[in-house]
Amino acid sequence: MFKFLLVVHAIIAASLVTVILMQRSEGGGLGMGGSPSGLMSARGAADFLTRATSILASLFVGLAIVLAVIASMGHNTAKIDPTLARTPPAAAGVLPPPPTAQPTTAPAPASNSAVPLAQ
Repeated sequence: MFKFLLVVHAIIAASLVTVILMQRSEGGGLGMGGSPSGLMSARGAADFLTRATSILASLFVGLAIVLAVIASMGHNTAKIDPTLARTPPAAAGVLPPPPTAQPTTAPAPASNSAVPLAQ
């Protein structure tokens, strides 16, 4: 049920974006193309797109609230299981691992030796 509503919510969101982009702004919307002639009059298209935007926005917000309620009801609070908690090695009777041998390094160069600068 939750996944179905989530898919419907995504479809509504995509439709809302499409309807908003089709509306005419100051420079003309994506769907109008700037020409006044077409199947629908400019005023009828504006009324339809305005109604569609308000309906899709209401559905989007309402479905978002429903999805939030469903998600919160399905989440059960559980007690943390302390049986896997770590105990200190000394308390458990386990000895710490032996130290590894330190790698030998070359002696550091003397600090009073001059280093030639790159030309």
